[in-house]
Amino acid sequence: MADKIATLKAGDKEIELPILSGSAGHDVIDIRNLGSKGYFTYDPGFMATASCESSITYIDGAKGVLLHRGYSIEDLARNADYIEVCYMLIHDKTPNTEEYQDFKNTITRHTLVHDQVNNFFRGFRRDAHPMAMLCGTVGAMASFYHDDLNITDPEQRLRSAYRLVAKMPTLVAMCYKYNVGQPFVYPRNDLSYAENFLNMMFSVPAEDYKISPAVARAVDRIFILHADHEQNASTSTVRLAGSSGANPYACIAAGVASLWGPAHGGANEACLNMLEEIGTVERIPEFIARAKDKNDPFRLMGFGHRVYKNFDPRATVMRESCHEVLSELNIDDPLLNVAMELEKIALSDPYFAEKKLFPNVDFYSGIILKAIGIPTNMFTCIFALARTVGWVSHWHEMLSQPGQKIGRPRQLYTGHTLRPYQKIKK
Repeated sequence: MADKIATLKAGDKEIELPILSGSAGHDVIDIRNLGSKGYFTYDPGFMATASCESSITYIDGAKGVLLHRGYSIEDLARNADYIEVCYMLIHDKTPNTEEYQDFKNTITRHTLVHDQVNNFFRGFRRDAHPMAMLCGTVGAMASFYHDDLNITDPEQRLRSAYRLVAKMPTLVAMCYKYNVGQPFVYPRNDLSYAENFLNMMFSVPAEDYKISPAVARAVDRIFILHADHEQNASTSTVRLAGSSGANPYACIAAGVASLWGPAHGGANEACLNMLEEIGTVERIPEFIARAKDKNDPFRLMGFGHRVYKNFDPRATVMRESCHEVLSELNIDDPLLNVAMELEKIALSDPYFAEKKLFPNVDFYSGIILKAIGIPTNMFTCIFALARTVGWVSHWHEMLSQPGQKIGRPRQLYTGHTLRPYQKIKK
């Protein structure tokens, strides 16, 4: 309910617009009726436009705050597991012991994909990018559940959400196995969500894969820290696709496609590529100087964040896991040595503090994934795996709200006005 009014002066007109207040964050000016007055707003990138009402995630970038359903990301990452966070994001409450166990069992029982999914992979080249394969196979899942796609039925929506959360690790692992020419590994019901993913990625028929508890904890944290991030590009894509009534698998495939962009989900991959470009610890000062030079196109990837004008709250927790994994695995990798030295310099250099260019979650998660043997072209797939629960939560929330309309952004038209057409012979 609006308790304040904004007045817009447009030429000789005065237009009154309601001001709406949420439970936290900026007030918003309700411009839904502005079109009837002869005006649209112009906001490329939607930098100042609220496209929906949501109660899932709140971000205060200036203060470095990230809340899921009111719980701080630091609290969740240190005290919950990914399955708990998934339940909480979907259901808007934390589970009790019985609800947690039921939900965990449901997810576990749905991790196996239909055997015919194997055939889809044979249609891809062996060197296909994993995100290309993931985008195709996620969308193809709709063909297996065509009798359970009534998006107006809350129960069917939840079943679709559970299936997607459960099957995404299996599909991501299949993308990796297909790339490296190894047989697919079936999920195991005796393992946790993160352990099961690691086993499907790295076990082979010739020998068992020994799962490190520290690595499993770190991967679970990566999943938690990437579970949702408000109305980002891929989440907005899922909502826009869902507004047309598209089935959930098509919507999530659209989210995967959006996430594939290097400006979005490819950030930790770009961070590793930057470390490879630096190459050695001795060359770090050279690249630090280039990063400070406004005339040099080089930029430090994995530092700073578009949303957070302070320290990325996810990075605080991810840093702990990063150092724990490197200590546990005791890896002597020149690239990881470069990363740790770069972190130390960035945290002590006044220039980085002044510009608020602190290491972000992509910096630390990229190092962890590199350390446990995951190739850089798989990084965005793992991001998609973790973000699936956020996508389905927003999709389910949107369809639960009354009065939803198909998305239809407006434009500022700058093309030709009406002109006569000349036949091609003339």
